[in-house]
Amino acid sequence: MEEIYKPERVKQLFNQMSDTYERMNFITSFGFSIRWRKQFLEKLKSSKDSLQVLDLLSGLGENWSYLKNKFPNAAFSALDFSEQMVLKSEQKSRKIFNQNFKQYCEDVLENTLPSEAYDVVSCAYGMKTFNQQQLEILSKELYRIMKPGGVFSFVEVSKPNNKILYSFYKLYLKRIIPILGKLFLGNPNDYKMLWVYTERFENSKKVKEIFEKQGFEIHYENYFFGCASGISGRKQ
Repeated sequence: MEEIYKPERVKQLFNQMSDTYERMNFITSFGFSIRWRKQFLEKLKSSKDSLQVLDLLSGLGENWSYLKNKFPNAAFSALDFSEQMVLKSEQKSRKIFNQNFKQYCEDVLENTLPSEAYDVVSCAYGMKTFNQQQLEILSKELYRIMKPGGVFSFVEVSKPNNKILYSFYKLYLKRIIPILGKLFLGNPNDYKMLWVYTERFENSKKVKEIFEKQGFEIHYENYFFGCASGISGRKQ
């Protein structure tokens, strides 16, 4: 397996970025990361039922307040394998969920999540760190843990379709963001990887194909001329 996709390498990267990741997500997307987060979660229909909701690759818990508002009576779980991300999200989880929350600090590709347990699954900005083989495992695990009829929505930063926008976006992520990382955060190297992963990921079209083969009903989503993309769907 190529070095940048090895789980231990990805975990180390996110542990190192945990202090600054939320701010840098905002900066790298010109603030659109919050808008895209709201838009991809809008694909999930709000409900007051007592559902089981899971946030995959949950990071610092940026999805949680939105999920709580959409599903006020749900029981919530989250999974992320970065120990530092999990640690730094604990205060947020207590504030939003009180005691109605379970956190898994595990690799999603090798997890102990219960089978056919979740009605709703969300995932923001984590797909780009997987290669194709890992995405195939992810699709199998998602199918295993979801209830029949369960729904999900994923979003990821992507390569824009427009050539002019792509050139600007590439310059910004590849050159400018590492400089900002050094000036404001003291660490340019980790944030160089954001463009490396994004460029290789391209968009969510191959994810759609992989998840369709697994048996999901899938819709492809495009945000702001392809600067972000995603999938939403249902386990049939």
